[in-house]
Amino acid sequence: MSERLEDIAAAIVGGGKGLLAADESSGTIKKRFDVIGVESTADSRRDYREMMFRAKDAMTKYISGVILYDETIRQKAADGTPLVDIIKASGAIPGIKVDAGAKPLAGFPGDTITEGLDGLRERLADYYKLGARFAKWRAVIDIDTVKGVPSANSIASNTHALARYAALCQEAGIVPIVEPEVLMDGAHDIDTCYAVSKATLIKLYDELHAARVVLEGTILKPNMVIAGKKSGKTNSPEEIAEKTIKLFREVVPVAVPGIAFLSGGQSDEEATANLNAINAIGPHPWKLTFSYGRALQAAPQKAWSGKASNVAAGQAAFTHRAHMNHLAALGKWKQSLEQAA
Repeated sequence: MSERLEDIAAAIVGGGKGLLAADESSGTIKKRFDVIGVESTADSRRDYREMMFRAKDAMTKYISGVILYDETIRQKAADGTPLVDIIKASGAIPGIKVDAGAKPLAGFPGDTITEGLDGLRERLADYYKLGARFAKWRAVIDIDTVKGVPSANSIASNTHALARYAALCQEAGIVPIVEPEVLMDGAHDIDTCYAVSKATLIKLYDELHAARVVLEGTILKPNMVIAGKKSGKTNSPEEIAEKTIKLFREVVPVAVPGIAFLSGGQSDEEATANLNAINAIGPHPWKLTFSYGRALQAAPQKAWSGKASNVAAGQAAFTHRAHMNHLAALGKWKQSLEQAA
C-alpha cells in the first residue's frame, strides 16, 4: 500500500468501510468486561480483540482500520502472531491512540484539556515501527450552559493541541485523526450542540492551517449534531442529518478527504440509523463513515462473554454490526435489515 498520507487517509474512508475503535484504556475495558462478568487481564483483553480481528468477513469487507491501545499494538495472538499482522493480513490499517486523556483545565471549572504532547514525537516514531499508519487524539468539549461551559479558552486550548498533534503525526508519516468531541451528555438542545460544534470546528481549522497541517492527509472524527441526553428531547435521524451536514458545509474544508463519526453514547442502531440518514441526503464533498467503539462492540462483547465456545457468536455479532454500518456509510441501510438478522 502507498505510504503517502493522502493515500492512507483516502483508504481509511473509502468504499463504505470504517474504523473499529478498539483503543479503550485498561480502565475503560475493565468497566465493559465487568458488565459481562469477565475479569480484565492482559490475556482476556487480547483474546477479546483477537476474536474481532480474526472475523474475516467483517475485517476484509467492512473495516478499513483499527484504532489500537498501547498495550494492544504490542501484543501477540494466542498462536504468537502479532495482532498488528492479523489486522494487516485482512487489508485493514493499524492505528494508535496517542493522547493521555482529558484533565481539568486549570482556572476553568467544568472544562478539560487533553494531555499527551510531551514526548509525542518519539512515541510516534516507535508506533510507526510497530506498524501504525494513523493515530487518534480526542479533545473533549462539554456543554453546560448554566456554568458557561465550554469557555473560549477551552476550545482554543484543545484545538491548538489537536493541531500540534496533527503536525507531529504528519512529520512521522502517520495520518492524524483529529477528534474534537462535543459531548452529548448534557441537557442542551440540538441548536446549542450546533453552535458549540461550529465554534469548535472553526477554531480547529484555523489552528490546523496555522500549524501547516496538510488537510488532504487528515481525517476528522466529530460528533453528530444532536441534543444532549439529559434534555429529554429526541431528534429524528433526518433532523440530525440536516443539522450535521449544514454545519459541515459551513466549516469543514473540502480538502478533507473524509469524516469518520464517533458514536458518542448513541445506541448501536441509533448510530447506524443516523449515519445512514446523513449519507442518504448526499452526495457530499467528503466521504462520511464511522469510527465506532461501543456501537460496534457492545453486541459482540455480550455474545462472547469471555468464553472460547462463544467466539463464533461474538464474531457473527461483530460482523453484523460492521455490515450494518458499512451499508449506512453508503446510505443503503434499512431498519428491516436489523430485524432480519
